[in-house]
This record gives sequence, structure tokens and C-alpha cells, in this order.
Amino acid sequence: MKPLIILKVGDTLPQLQPQYGDFEHWISAALAAPGLEVHVIDPRKGDAFPAPDQIAGAIVTGSHAMVTEKLPWSEASATWLAQLVDAEVPLLGICYGHQLLAHAMGGEAGYNPRGLEIGTREIRRVALDDPLLGSLPPTFMAQTTHQQSALRLPPGAVLLAASDQDPHHAFRVGACGWGVQFHPEFSDTTMRGYIRHLAPLVEKQGGDAAMIEASVQETSIAASVLARFAQIVLQAGQVRQIATFP
Repeated sequence: MKPLIILKVGDTLPQLQPQYGDFEHWISAALAAPGLEVHVIDPRKGDAFPAPDQIAGAIVTGSHAMVTEKLPWSEASATWLAQLVDAEVPLLGICYGHQLLAHAMGGEAGYNPRGLEIGTREIRRVALDDPLLGSLPPTFMAQTTHQQSALRLPPGAVLLAASDQDPHHAFRVGACGWGVQFHPEFSDTTMRGYIRHLAPLVEKQGGDAAMIEASVQETSIAASVLARFAQIVLQAGQVRQIATFP
């Protein structure tokens, strides 16, 4: 089985790392697929992008950078994501990865005019038939923290989910390229850490950080998206193997 790549494009808060680890650790744990080999590459450090035919799938982490900065490593990553979509390699972009996928495929990322979305928020499924999100209930709770969003989806993309603050919370592009603005890898503890860290910004935008923190809850349904993606990767790998070795 070819490896699943976690494209690490950011790091979590320094105060969370010693005890809880980083984005790639949370994602790997939530995949719940012991038979799936996971490799982490970091384009910020100059790590090379593997060819699409050398991997089983890819997940793009969140980041504290902004897609609109168009940093060289980010633009190179966007080019690679477009190659994966074209090759029909299963791909999941989370938060920054969601916005980067939209940008890579001809959409637009930018600051959400409704401001910072943070905390445990209700997400509404829009599309009923989707391999990744189709089995989720019509509404579910998920952890969110972002200032930028996918403002315009790529041509031909399928809108999958929305929230009151972000109409493009999830989409699919091509056969198996997904973006989710929410964080399926976040725990309630992680979410509270981000709310405390961003409390000054929350208050500046007229929010109540203490109230938002008090409303944080566990989000197992959102977390199940990662395990479901792992199964899609494994199934796609088996189909390719059968096609290659009849």
C-alpha cells in the first residue's frame, strides 16, 4: 500500500504542543487506520512533493499563515494539490488546506467579511450524496477557528456544508478532492486553547470569549470525517492495486 501524505503547512500553538502534540499527530490518531502508512512532509522546510502515482492520498493541515499571502511554499503546494485532483488521488484539505484547495482549483480565498469564526459551531450539510460527508446527520457540531474562508468555490465544485458565518464550510472538487473549513482533528481541549489565545481578537470583534469557551463541546461526529477519509483512501488503493495486477 502506498503511503498517505500529511502535508504539514503549519504548527499549532506553542503552549499546546508539549502536552498534546501537533496537527499531524491529531490527524494521524483520528484516522483510526492502523494498516495505513502515514508520511509527513513539510513544504516550508523544502520537503519535496511526491508524484501523485506514488501516494495513496493526502491531507493538508491547518496553518496560522494566510492563503492570501501567497508564500512560495504555499503556491508550490497549491500546484501539487491541483495535480492530485487531476490524478484523482483522494485529498482532504483542513482549514488552511480547505482554502488552499479552493485557490488551487480556481476559486478564491480571503478574509471572511463576517469576521473570525471560532468555537464549537453548528454545521449544516447541503449535499445529501457524498462519499465523505454523506453519512453525517443533517446538522452536526464541529470545532472552528479561522479568519479567512473559501470566498468563491472552484468551477464545478460541489458545495457540501455551511454554517451561519461561512456558506462554504465544505466542498468537493473533482472525483475525490475535499475541503473542510472546520477542524475534525480538534478536541474540546484544543478548541479551548485557541479561544483563550485569540480572546483579544474575539473581544475586539465584539464577541464574548468566555461565553464561547463555555459553549465548547466534544465533536465526535465531525471527528469521524477523518476515519471515513482513511477508508476512502484504503478502498481507492485496493481498486488501483487490482487494476494494476489483474
